[in-house]
Amino acid sequence: METKPTNSELEILHVLWQRGPSLVRDVHDELSKRRTTGYTTVLKLMQIMAEKGLVRRNEDNRAHVYHAMVSESETQKGLTDDLVDRMFGGSAHRLALHALGSQKATPEELSEIRRLLDQMEERS
Repeated sequence: METKPTNSELEILHVLWQRGPSLVRDVHDELSKRRTTGYTTVLKLMQIMAEKGLVRRNEDNRAHVYHAMVSESETQKGLTDDLVDRMFGGSAHRLALHALGSQKATPEELSEIRRLLDQMEERS
């Protein structure tokens, strides 16, 4: 991922990933459920995000509809790779140990982790 989104940009992307293409008003309304934020602030952030290539604005209609140009999984991978490099010296092992040691995993999550580890062992 070339451009890493800021925390505020990530909040907007989460709304677009969840809702799909949306008007600024829709994104603002969703973000306002979590914290106070101004409409013009959201509009400006989305305009900046369009300049960065994180979103695209469809100007076909009078109302501008914004679309996420990066997928959630692509963004997660880029941010995780950056975190592993910067905080864990490139070690996915250290990241996994830290994550599992600091957060309680549900039985379903542990089962999924075991399944993933089994798949990785089969490929080795």
